[in-house]
Amino acid sequence: MRTAARLFQQRGYDATSMNDVAAALKLSKGGLYHHFQSKDEILFHIMSHAMEITEERVINVVRRIDISRPVGAEERLRMLIRLHIEVVLSPEDREITVMLHENHPLPPSLRRKINVRKKDYVHFVENLIAEVQKRRGAQSPVTPRAAAFALVGMINWIYQWYKPDGSLTGDALVKQYTDIFFHGAVG
Repeated sequence: MRTAARLFQQRGYDATSMNDVAAALKLSKGGLYHHFQSKDEILFHIMSHAMEITEERVINVVRRIDISRPVGAEERLRMLIRLHIEVVLSPEDREITVMLHENHPLPPSLRRKINVRKKDYVHFVENLIAEVQKRRGAQSPVTPRAAAFALVGMINWIYQWYKPDGSLTGDALVKQYTDIFFHGAVG
């Protein structure tokens, strides 16, 4: 799956054939078909794995932060921003990039399965934002849902423009995105 994810990320899903994947793995095409029935199935497994990575490295870690403390909800949200950015920037986890970029080729039944998991993540973020707003006692004109979509979209788009060797480091990006989210870009 990692090899296929790398190829899909580099060439695009549509431009990568089963022959390309088999060749990169030094397998025959028949050998590859022994493991996967189709390219769609490979893509689905890559996306499922990307969601597992997100659940393990973001959601599960964030849930372990004690929310009963006065700043627990805000600490959870700050950690979510950091961990989500780290997952998107991880050079080892091309599955994330493939999931973000290649959703359209999946057959509708498989796309629905992935989209349910994506929606669960957005709802998790939305509920966390609602808790932070409640604890701060602020009457924000921004709904938790709009804020969740903005935050997730802002982070998920990083892979499109981020250059690891550029002037903006991953840690600086985490700090700036956290500041943008908590204080506003022009506020």
